[in-house]
Amino acid sequence: MQQKHLFEYAVIRVVPRVEREEFLNIGVILFCAKQQFLQARYLLDNAKLIAFAPELDIAELKEHVCAMERICVGDRAAGPIGKLDIASRFRWLTATRSTVLQTSKVHPGFCADAQETLNKLFEELVA
Repeated sequence: MQQKHLFEYAVIRVVPRVEREEFLNIGVILFCAKQQFLQARYLLDNAKLIAFAPELDIAELKEHVCAMERICVGDRAAGPIGKLDIASRFRWLTATRSTVLQTSKVHPGFCADAQETLNKLFEELVA
């Protein structure tokens, strides 16, 4: 039997009008310390985003989501946050903020394979 490891994840959301608290799930970030895994998976469906928020700048949104990806992998081009240890990067990415791009609260679980779990959560919560 494969050993199960604690993981944490948060859903990446687009919140075009923060005061209305309406959101669209666009991705998932998953962190597993034992597997040294921190990765984000997302889908920017232009048609859905335009229908949900016609005023949204999709190009700018994509830049911000790509920055999240760079932070996940620890890319030095991601600035000082990208240089932090893996757990600190996850905590920074999932910190509460009032912006167009937000994450849900962090949820825990156990998994044998973090990549497989990320894919499963993405299919359930986004796709």
